[in-house]
Amino acid sequence: MRDAALLVVGAGPAGMAAAAAAASMGVAVTLLDEQPAAGGQIYRAVEAAAGPRGEILGEDYLYGLRLVRALESPLIAHEKGATVWRVDADGTVAYSQGGKGRLIRGRRVILATGALERPVPAPGWTLPGVMTAGAAQILLKQSAVVPRRAVLAGKGPLLYLVAQQLVKAGHPPLALVEARQTTDHLRALAHLAGALKGWRTLAKGASMLSEIGKAGVERYRGATKIAVEGDKAACAITFDCGGRSRRIACDTVLLHQGVVPNTQITRSLRLEHVWDSAQRCFRPKVDEWGATGLQRIYVAGDGAGIGGARAAEQAGRLTALHAAAELAAISLEDRDRQAAGIRKALRAELAVRPFLDAAFPPAPEILRPADETIVCRCEEVTAGDIRGYAKIGCTGPNQTKAYGRCGMGPCQGRYCGLTVTELLAEANGTSAAEVGYYRIRAPLKPIALGELADLDEVVPDVRPGQEIGRNL
Repeated sequence: MRDAALLVVGAGPAGMAAAAAAASMGVAVTLLDEQPAAGGQIYRAVEAAAGPRGEILGEDYLYGLRLVRALESPLIAHEKGATVWRVDADGTVAYSQGGKGRLIRGRRVILATGALERPVPAPGWTLPGVMTAGAAQILLKQSAVVPRRAVLAGKGPLLYLVAQQLVKAGHPPLALVEARQTTDHLRALAHLAGALKGWRTLAKGASMLSEIGKAGVERYRGATKIAVEGDKAACAITFDCGGRSRRIACDTVLLHQGVVPNTQITRSLRLEHVWDSAQRCFRPKVDEWGATGLQRIYVAGDGAGIGGARAAEQAGRLTALHAAAELAAISLEDRDRQAAGIRKALRAELAVRPFLDAAFPPAPEILRPADETIVCRCEEVTAGDIRGYAKIGCTGPNQTKAYGRCGMGPCQGRYCGLTVTELLAEANGTSAAEVGYYRIRAPLKPIALGELADLDEVVPDVRPGQEIGRNL
């Protein structure tokens, strides 16, 4: 088993910033990332997206180049194509790379696994031709593939960004179907004063909407009952808006209802998680440095709570400072002195967040979908099935596995977990916080038996609560 002073999992904004900051303080870093190049989802394939594609994706995307280039340090070992499938409390990480299983132990581990798009369980969402807005953006970033005759539907700033990028690519969406309601707008106004501190974000949003409008993209505001029609593939989207039922024929439907922290690893470590009522999701409990209840484990960026790419970058630097101090690379005084400016920048990035959370909450109809809507795509379990389980005594997500295999497919609950929590809370008349979430176990991603056989030693079974030592 190899050893590392600092092990960073994930090469998105937080992970890249953390790795570069730690290396600048003389800490040797091993950076594990599943993708073939650094950037994460936000800056995916940014090094390859020069020329016209970079112009389409915009300056905010190209900003990621400076984070990628900062990884060019002799103290940073960037392990690409490394799929992490287990993390233990003693800092041991098991991962697969090139079809082989590997082990590495970090004296300190920063989890920078970022966010997942919230699932949008609506009628027809499992049809071919339906994907998330983020998935469409990945196709554009990585392969220059542009969806044609598309309709964007749901809530969240990403809808506007993707619509703008499709306009720049020469294939504007047929329509923008917004589930944002008047009540959302009014609720957000209470946070406008704070949001003005992040006026640049608001200005970018206004610019996007202006460009979308000039391209003639029709916007339908206050849409409800969004559904996708189709037999073998999506052929239209239907919804209610302005007191009328509407239908738009299309080839592609891009759904989006915001993003949530990716908590698979932190859940597998049995770390404490808290319910974020503003963002309707769970997040791991961390302190101001990203430290968790386990001495060796930190969480940085959107994996600890959604704040956006620039906020994640600053959070990664803060956590790296603390890790460097714990590893005795810098003093606590140096840590605190350097942290002051980073915290100021982080506060500025987060100033607009309460406004955005209030303006774009997930729609009730996707949190608690109609009975016939599939919730667990892997096992084809419907919302009605979940409600049925509750009627015969099911009180938590883990029980749904026994009742009907919900959450036991390849995604291991990534795309049904929050919906199942909301459905059980509604059916049992309790809160999402009380219902809780799935118990996540390794392997976190599907692996071959050969990858286990390749390990040079048995994966240790260290669990929170066991004595693993307090020495570095």
